Amino acid sequence: MDNILAAAQTIANARRNRAPLASLPADLVPGDEAEGYRIQRAVHDLLLPQTGSLVGYKIGCTSPVMQEYLDIPHPCAGGVFAKGVHDSGVKLRHGDYVRVGVECEIAVRLARNLAPSEAPFTAEWMMEAIEAYHPAIEIVDDRYVKWETLGAPTLVADDFFAAGCVLGKAVARIKAPNLLTLRGRAVVNGKEAGHGTGADVLGHPHNALAWLANHLAEEGKGLHAGQIVLTGSLVKTVWLEPDDTVRMELDGLGAVEAKFT
Repeated sequence: MDNILAAAQTIANARRNRAPLASLPADLVPGDEAEGYRIQRAVHDLLLPQTGSLVGYKIGCTSPVMQEYLDIPHPCAGGVFAKGVHDSGVKLRHGDYVRVGVECEIAVRLARNLAPSEAPFTAEWMMEAIEAYHPAIEIVDDRYVKWETLGAPTLVADDFFAAGCVLGKAVARIKAPNLLTLRGRAVVNGKEAGHGTGADVLGHPHNALAWLANHLAEEGKGLHAGQIVLTGSLVKTVWLEPDDTVRMELDGLGAVEAKFT
């Protein structure tokens, strides 16, 4: 277990110092993703004073465009923390990140607890557990010298690029559009930088949510009422320059904006 903590300390120190991580020492590299998630939980504990409490999760690699980009053929999860959640219109410092990027996402807020004992979860079941959707900007941070060489277990250990989110106004589940055909667009400085549909997210965003609930249940963990889940990007990550203005438009869910000064 000492290796888990040592790896977590290396990652947490790099994040506190905004120092790009080249790699973990050879003896601390997680052997598989299960070990990566154990390190991730230890990282969460170490960073709580900086990040605030865990308020939800992000799911990465849920769309073909992102699976191809990261060369990882399955979903991966990371944490979302209180101090990283912002309202639409926020101004954030570009320099507070190593290399900041944004993704266009459908976020969900849960209406009820989902205990691990209720698994296996299905997409239909997940729908019943949703209180509302938000148009969302996921903020990602390329905290690495070269992420392509690190491998999925190490990326998982470091929250899989997660660096927070910006949420637009909530839309109650019963008033939401058909997520399957919903179109999303990423607009940077007034120009479209990518687009996709809800169907790009594992066939339906509820499938991503079910994957997360089942993944957590395997670890004996559940989801909780009020938590936010970012279901995965409809577009390829857009990397930002200082003073970029970002707007994500999701048909029927509205828009969400942020500026990185």
